[in-house]
Amino acid sequence: MSAPSPAPPARPARPEADEGRRAALVASLDLTAKVRLLTGASLWALHGEPRLGLHPVVTSDGPQGVRGTGEVPGETGLLAPAPSATGATWDTELAERLGRVFAAEARRKGVDVVLAPLVNLQRTPVAGRHFECLSEDPLLSGALGAALVRGLQDEGVAACLKHFVANDSETDRTRYRARIDPRTLREVYLAPFERVLAEAGPWSVMGAYSGLDDGTESAPVLEHRRILRGVLKDEWGYDGAVISDWAATRTTVPTAVAGLDLVMPGPDGPWGDALVEAVRRGEVDEADVDDKVLRLTRLAARVGKLTEPWTPGEQPPPLPAAPAPAPVGEEDFAALREVLTRGTVLLRDDRALLPLDASRLHRVALIGPNAVEPYLQGGGSAHVPAVRTVGYAEGLRAALPQAVELTVHRGGSSRRHAPFVDPALLTGMRAAYLDGNGAPLGEEVRRTGDWGAFGVPDGTADVVLTGRITLAEPGDHLLEFGCAGRFTVALDGEPVHTGEDDRGVELILESSHHHPETRRHTVRVDADPVHLELRIDLRVVDADAYGRFVTAHVRHLPPGPGVEDEIAEAVAAARAADVAVVVVGTNEEVESEGWDRPDLELTPQQHRLVRAVAAANPRTVVVVNAGAPVLLPWADEVPALLWAWLPGQEAGHALADVLFGRAEPSGRLPWTLPARAEDVPVPDAVPVDGVLDYREGLHIGHRGYDRAGTEPAFPFGHGLGWTTWSYDRAEASGASASISHYAADRTAPAGGDGPRIAVTLTNTGPRTGREVVQAYLEAPDGAPGEPVRVLAGFAVAEVPAGGTATVVLTLPRRVFQSWDEERRDWRTPAGRRRLRVGRSSRDLRLTLDLDPDLYLDPDLALALGLDPDPGLR
Repeated sequence: MSAPSPAPPARPARPEADEGRRAALVASLDLTAKVRLLTGASLWALHGEPRLGLHPVVTSDGPQGVRGTGEVPGETGLLAPAPSATGATWDTELAERLGRVFAAEARRKGVDVVLAPLVNLQRTPVAGRHFECLSEDPLLSGALGAALVRGLQDEGVAACLKHFVANDSETDRTRYRARIDPRTLREVYLAPFERVLAEAGPWSVMGAYSGLDDGTESAPVLEHRRILRGVLKDEWGYDGAVISDWAATRTTVPTAVAGLDLVMPGPDGPWGDALVEAVRRGEVDEADVDDKVLRLTRLAARVGKLTEPWTPGEQPPPLPAAPAPAPVGEEDFAALREVLTRGTVLLRDDRALLPLDASRLHRVALIGPNAVEPYLQGGGSAHVPAVRTVGYAEGLRAALPQAVELTVHRGGSSRRHAPFVDPALLTGMRAAYLDGNGAPLGEEVRRTGDWGAFGVPDGTADVVLTGRITLAEPGDHLLEFGCAGRFTVALDGEPVHTGEDDRGVELILESSHHHPETRRHTVRVDADPVHLELRIDLRVVDADAYGRFVTAHVRHLPPGPGVEDEIAEAVAAARAADVAVVVVGTNEEVESEGWDRPDLELTPQQHRLVRAVAAANPRTVVVVNAGAPVLLPWADEVPALLWAWLPGQEAGHALADVLFGRAEPSGRLPWTLPARAEDVPVPDAVPVDGVLDYREGLHIGHRGYDRAGTEPAFPFGHGLGWTTWSYDRAEASGASASISHYAADRTAPAGGDGPRIAVTLTNTGPRTGREVVQAYLEAPDGAPGEPVRVLAGFAVAEVPAGGTATVVLTLPRRVFQSWDEERRDWRTPAGRRRLRVGRSSRDLRLTLDLDPDLYLDPDLALALGLDPDPGLR
């Protein structure tokens, strides 16, 4: 029932029996052959090399599931809840199980390296990839990240820990420099990486797009020698491969000498022949090239892609036999469902409305834009085509008795864009592929308004789309057009939208190839249908290793009921129902890789909908379907409020489990939900003159709210569940004598155990429940500038109704330490520290006074006649 403690410090390079032989084989290769291995062979695969026994290693995106390489048309996979939902479980055992589910999925798809987990921090709630992060807190992120890595790698699949380091937002992410003072960098942003490396030893690490200014060196991360070589490889002793984020490598010598090992994707990039020449000129040491290749062979050995060498052209030796993973099935679905229910957070249940008794219901009204169209996963590289999806309506219907009537009402659209045009309104669309002289190379017909094409025919310079749109329904029709790159959109020969963006691969990196800016055009239809000749001229975009592509979106909103009409319909349904379930939230226009959000607002119509339904039915449950914080100005006006995250494929089943009491929503917020936009400690992530200044220092997330004395809507760590708890007592005991030698100069390396805290609690409610016991260490008295309190440990306990349990939290020594930049080492400040234990960062029920000397140095305690380890020997 206790959270696992960190592994011993500075995990050494794992000894390999044949490492010396492998190094000799690498050294025997010619320089060109070695350098060839240091850039990917394709978008997802690495090169093989018979003379090393090296078979191609395959990578795949993976934070919310293992997408695969795209080589199997129509391939689907398991779609897990977003990582922020995993963060909300606060459960390392469950995260490790999820890692094993991902490993089996990787094996099914022939993937060796899953590009996950992401342990960047939720520095600002507007960050576009906020949903992909585990938490705003470095300790919680590190603990859960290590668990995911263990689950993957125990099954022989490599994790790729990302994005090293301080790539915490999307605006100008390929260009900005994060300016972070040395102490903040160590104690906050490097901390989760350090913990995962110490506890779980990921076999690869991904370097970030962004740059870092640590006060000594300012450079793109992939060129930052002090952080890649100095900290990651030399100080932490990392023996794995450092991989670039895709298309992030822009230089040859600076990245090669900084510590990067592999440029992705391939086959092109800035290394290749240029790196060979740099070695011959003496700008890069060939020994560094050998080290990079050796790290890649080490990665291959760990994932089972290294055999005895063979002669090029001959049949390679067989790979080590591995058990074939079972096909995807109900066991996998149940695992994803459990992660989601355990991560669902009951924020409020003012009238003890939940759980609902399905046997006493006659009519249920399911309402809201996200009830009709749930947002299952965030946009960008995390996207996985799901093997199945269970919507909210489907899940509730399956769980309710047949006699219960379930009605579904949208209550108005929450989207900024119109939907894609109905194919029935199109004649066409025909794509003509043209070379640079305008000569035809081929054509294709697809009757769709969602026209995105990769892999256009060789030699294609332009694509011309033509077709006819027929609008017959009387009223005002809204047409909306969006394209990427250079383009012209014309209706009946008149241009209505143009673009001149020649940035190439940047259109991929900022996701605008999926979500282009649009232009609207209104068409009035009276008695007779209107026929519009559409022509879209598109210049092919060259996106380097991603390929060559075009994007064109044709969207259409027909005349129909307005938002207020839909809200009125939903309110009438709610008034007639025994219970109303309103699902509001975000969508792919809002939360995605590639851009940050402008604000934390839901659409105004969603606020109106919630208030109107709650006023019509006092038995209203509001469900928030979002990965990152949104403002809920009506939070204290609704009887029950659940946060259901970006739920993945099992959305409907999991929500039904929670609503009808089959599972407890035992999640706790892994971030702070603000009450007002002006209360957010870091309200945006907009670089100024190319610099993103982390001026808040140590005061990230809940620490910032504590420093400002601001009351959030719901605090970090908050969550209710189905029962109530009393915290009875807490006792501290010391660490083992094996670490006493570190106390002489008050320093200690990463990891290792500090005090153990035994917390006794009682389930005072009517049902079995799961509790997340949280411990926060407060700053010493008279320590200006220090965080008011930091998360120091946590543990999960399951206790029957009326039962009492004792859980043990082991606090890492690091939470007692601070980084001394002058000495470039960790120090433990003198003085007593106060530990607060409770249910959240603002619901703290027990207090302990700790003297770090007595717990971190048992010899000192014994010399003073004290027992450093009472009662827990």
